[in-house]
Parts: sequence; structure tokens; C-alpha cells
Amino acid sequence: MPTRPLTMLCLASYEKGAEFMREVKRQGWRVYLVTSESIQNADWPRESLDDIFLMPDDNKKWRLNDVILGVSFLARTHRIDRIVALDDFDVETAAALREHLRVPGMGETTGRYFRDKLAMRAKAREHGVPAPPFTPVFNDEVVREYVAETPGPWLVKPRSEASTIGIQRVNSPDELWARLESLGDRRSFHLLEKFIPGDVYHVDSIVSEREVVFAAVSKYARPPIEVMHDGDVFATRIVEHDTDDEQQLLELNRRVLQSMGMVCGASHTEFIKAHADGTYYFLETSARVGGANIVELVEAATGVNLWAEWAKLECAEPFGGYRPPPPRRDYAGLLISLARQERPDTSAYNDPEVAWRLNKDFHAGLIVKSPSYDRITHLLNDYMARFRVDFFARQPVPDRPTC
Repeated sequence: MPTRPLTMLCLASYEKGAEFMREVKRQGWRVYLVTSESIQNADWPRESLDDIFLMPDDNKKWRLNDVILGVSFLARTHRIDRIVALDDFDVETAAALREHLRVPGMGETTGRYFRDKLAMRAKAREHGVPAPPFTPVFNDEVVREYVAETPGPWLVKPRSEASTIGIQRVNSPDELWARLESLGDRRSFHLLEKFIPGDVYHVDSIVSEREVVFAAVSKYARPPIEVMHDGDVFATRIVEHDTDDEQQLLELNRRVLQSMGMVCGASHTEFIKAHADGTYYFLETSARVGGANIVELVEAATGVNLWAEWAKLECAEPFGGYRPPPPRRDYAGLLISLARQERPDTSAYNDPEVAWRLNKDFHAGLIVKSPSYDRITHLLNDYMARFRVDFFARQPVPDRPTC
């Protein structure tokens, strides 16, 4: 191991990963942050950062060539040992930088499977993991054949967006062709997929040397696409342990991450359980921790902070020498809502199980935790109904995430 301090370069086009950077610093590494100029004054963990470098951005988007030139200039005087993407939108940038600077870690080919929804579906299907029937939309004849063989409704999905941004449901061939026509030159950056009604689950994982060494299974109260497009309180909770749902999803998650080629890192992977026949289908995966405060949800139930453990994994020497702490097997539920009030008051939600409160303008959020799955289910259902009355507000679906 080098006698000089090792250096971690963190990419965060959005405000993410404060605990990751704190843990890297606790591990004795230098920590450099590259972030968007528009959020230079965000609440970064400056006490843990050796320096911050700003990228000009257009609504958090960076020009890849600018990043490569800027980081290459930095590398003249700073040895860079690891490069980590703290947000979904930084995964491809980090992969390109690793390739350019020959830094260990996920390269562009593997990184594609964790950003491109078409690539990840094709790879999952190659390895026998069920996915909803889908097709690329490059060729008109291929699309017509797919529509003839696959009854609607369908979803037109961007291949490289995050969450449910940009997804549109279409119910007829005429509506589909109108949507594809409206995309113009951006059409090839989308895919077409059968809409399957069902319950959506997520598995949040840590992978070390191709082995899933930690995973927590949770279920959204409503599918995120419904919450985003119809408007509702966002909620999710840890599933009941040792159930068929948990065991099947843990195995599917293992197969997905193995098929995508993840060697080490954090991942958030989503599946849907079809209402029609109970089949589990793979929806998407990622090479980062889950957003929307899912890290806090998992920590409340297990005691494992995914940001911190991911940082320990990246800092482990020799590479691959990481093992997570033994997790607790409690339960937790998370709910978040846009709020009508700038500073919503959640003090009336005062059950002893309340373990965390969101501190964010025009948002209300809570986490409840308990050893009892039934207690969490009861509290989450009760609090969701009250949130709808006390706080809930709607806004148009954004073109890109706002934070």
C-alpha cells in the first residue's frame, strides 16, 4: 500500500453523498469533489473535503469533454486513486474518466448496463431474468411487429433518465406513433415496453468482489410512476423477513447484478410483481445508492448506512477486503410529500416509532421504525392518509430531477 495518502475523486452533479465523503475522509484518504457550478453553495461536508472543483452546467448537465480535460489537468499535480459517481447522472462520466486515466473500477462497457435501460433489459434477458416485453424503437417495421404481437398499453421510456422522468404511457398504436414522431431525433434514445400493472419493489445492495454482501428488500406503497404522474405521497417500507417475496427478490437481485458485471459498489434495483400472475419482472438497476432518502430507511431498519459502507468498500485495501457489519432485522417505513407549507410542522406525528424527520423546504417526510412489521404497516397507512390532508401538494412532472 502506498505511503502517500490515497485520493478519492467524487463526482456529484446533484447534491448527494455527504456521508460517503465523510467516511472516505475518516478512512484517511484525500477527498476531492467535482460538482456543478450552480450548486457550489450547497451543504457539502466541507470539513471532509480537501478541495472542490466546479463544472459549468446547464441544469446540472456537464460537457463530457470539459470534464475529461479539467480532471486530466488536475491529475498533473494530484494522483487520483479512485473515481466514484455519487449520482445516477454521473455514472457514465465516471466510467469515461476511469478509462481515460486508467483508474481501477467500472469502465464504459459495464457502466452502460447501469444507465441504459435498453442495454440492461437485453442483458437481463440473456441471463434468463424476466423483464416486461420490450423493443428498441430504431426501426419502424420492428415497432409494428412488436405492437402486433404485444397488446397495449405500453410505456415509452427514456433509456438514460433516472426515476420515472420522461416516461409516458400510450394506449393505442395511433397514440404510440404520434409520441414517437414527437420525439424527433431523440427517438432512438427511448425504448418501448409493455405496461404491466403490479407492485413495485426495490433491493438496495452492497457488492464486493462480485458477491452481494448486503441487501435490503422494500416495497413501494404505490409504483413510483403513479406517484409521479398521478400525484400522491411517496412511501416505501422494508418487506417482511423470510417471506417468499424477500427470498425471491434477493435471488433475482443477485442474478441481475451478476449478469450486469458489477464487481464492487452500491446498487438500487427495482422489480415489479405482476397483479395478473404474481411473476416478478426486472425493471431497472443502477450503480449508486437509492435516492429519496432510501439510505435513511435502510439504516433505520438495519443499522447499515449505505453511503458509509460504500465508502469503506471503495477504500478497502487490499481491494476486496471489505465485509459489512451484521445488520439488524427490524422494520422501517418512509413517507415523503411535497408540502403546501414552506416549513411544514410534523410535530403532531409523535409516536415513539418516529426515527427521522425530513428537513427540507416545501417537503414533509418521516421514517418510522419498529421490530414489528404490522406496527410499521399500520403507522405508514395512518400517516399517509394524514399527510394527504395536512401537507400534500402537487407540481407538474419535471423534465429532470430538481435536486
